[in-house]
Amino acid sequence: MQQVLLDKVVVNMGVGAEPDEMKKAQQIIQLVTGKKAAQRLCVARIPDWGLRPGVPIGLVVTLRGNDAVEFLKKALVAKMNKIPAKSFDRTGNFGFGVREYIDLPGAKYDPKLGIKGFDVLVSLKKKGYRVKLRKLKQTRVGKKQRVTTQEAIEFAQSVGAIVE
Repeated sequence: MQQVLLDKVVVNMGVGAEPDEMKKAQQIIQLVTGKKAAQRLCVARIPDWGLRPGVPIGLVVTLRGNDAVEFLKKALVAKMNKIPAKSFDRTGNFGFGVREYIDLPGAKYDPKLGIKGFDVLVSLKKKGYRVKLRKLKQTRVGKKQRVTTQEAIEFAQSVGAIVE
């Protein structure tokens, strides 16, 4: 019950309000993850940037299971297996950015797409976390079942990361 498990890996790419850039970013996310991305819409009005509510400004893909583990290993290789210690939070999550998608092993540069980066966010859990999310008889997760920062660092090291 105390084993730390990979819950999900979320790949996020902020693009902006430009429709052409959104199409290029969708192709990049498809190439990198092998999954179709969901668009994220703007919720605030920022006239200086040309943003208004309802305009698509980003893309997100959630990976679970074996897909998540494989992608996490590839993304760590792109970061040379180094993650700063400040990337870990108190609740067992960590994240890092990949500056260029061509840093991933197996990704080829396409001049039509340009060079874009993305964020990788990793969420960890222990067995029993479901009590917080279930529909009936929801309750809080006990202290022993929460993932600590140290446990998250140990998990990252077990996957092959070097925490600095």
